[in-house]
Amino acid sequence: MNAQHDISCTHEPECPAPDDLDREAARIVANHPEQGWSLLCNGIVIFEDTGELLPDGRVIAPHRPITTA
Repeated sequence: MNAQHDISCTHEPECPAPDDLDREAARIVANHPEQGWSLLCNGIVIFEDTGELLPDGRVIAPHRPITTA
C-alpha cells in the first residue's frame, strides 16, 4: 500500500490499494458514465470497456469481454 492511499481513504474497511489484486473493489468517488469512466478512491480510473489507468501512469488493457445485447 502506498502512503497516498493511506491518507486519502477514509472508508471502513479501507479500500484496496492500486497494486492489490482486488483494486477494482475500491469505492467510486467520481462517476462519469456519459464519458465512460469513473474514478475510484484508490486513484484508479476505470473505463466502461474494463480498461484501467493506474495512479502511477500504468495502463491495464480491457480484460473482460464486452457483450452486446
